[in-house]
Amino acid sequence: MRLGKTNLEVNKNGFGALPIQRRNEKDSIEILKTAYDNGINFYDTARFYTDSEEKLGKAFKNIREDIYIATKTGMESPEEFWKDLETSLKELKTDYIDLYQFHNISFCPKKDDELYKAMLEAKNQGLINHIGITTHKITIAHEALESRLYETLQYPFSYLSGSDELEIVKKCEKLDVGFIAMKAMGGGLLKNSKASYAYINQFDNVLPIWGIQKLSELNEFLSYNNNTKLDENLMSTIENDKKELGDNFCRGCGYCMPCPEEINISLCARMSLWIRRFPTEPYLTEEYQKMMDETQNCLECYACVDNCPYELDIPELLKENYKDYQNVLSGKVKL
Repeated sequence: MRLGKTNLEVNKNGFGALPIQRRNEKDSIEILKTAYDNGINFYDTARFYTDSEEKLGKAFKNIREDIYIATKTGMESPEEFWKDLETSLKELKTDYIDLYQFHNISFCPKKDDELYKAMLEAKNQGLINHIGITTHKITIAHEALESRLYETLQYPFSYLSGSDELEIVKKCEKLDVGFIAMKAMGGGLLKNSKASYAYINQFDNVLPIWGIQKLSELNEFLSYNNNTKLDENLMSTIENDKKELGDNFCRGCGYCMPCPEEINISLCARMSLWIRRFPTEPYLTEEYQKMMDETQNCLECYACVDNCPYELDIPELLKENYKDYQNVLSGKVKL
């Protein structure tokens, strides 16, 4: 597919390299090289993803011209921007980045902002080829598109998405902005990769970046192609998931953290769903019980709510999940 006005021709399977930070170097490089050998040519990483860039650099140093690398900076000052860019180039073992993106920063850099000027200067110097932005906030997404300054937009999109997200996809198509779908598996809560692929495959202008940390996961996505369409069984899966998850669920983006009471919000606020959609037992250990007990320390300061791009009532979600978790532990609720 063509990634909007970047004119990059990319495989419909994009590789999301956040999860490989959890794997050792040997396994990560094996996964990356297997992806490349099977035609995947777009790899998305970020300065924020610990050693992810370093692993991409080691895996692809001899085939750099054959792939597209997208990375990101979350810095909001020109000085820190240049430091991040220099580090990314070094870790990726390259002298240019195909797509450089502002990474979920608190505002949309505009033409007269010093931060955008720094990005443009990097492009003029040949250090980056294309300029993009990522966000979880729909207001910033619209700002970015209306500014006409960005060649790509990376935004959460899956079969759980509603009309607001679909409007963003259509707007990108109209403006010829490449749409990169993050959290295409609902932040880890969707289990059916085929349904996820088939849904996104309907949109010619949407590039999903699947977060992959196992060869088995990679092989699932490699088995799908343009002939993977939504059928009656997949539609049934989608409808059931929409009914179960609804709109008021935590996607696990982590922007609510850190919590002043060190509560693991991104896991605790969706524990009820987690223990129902995946094997329950691993999440009932003493370690997880202690983690859930810590939700009782919530001060209801609402700092997490202010940072939540989905405007969820997180303190209330923590209470609901804790109550349900205790009912499961005691046997009052059977799964």
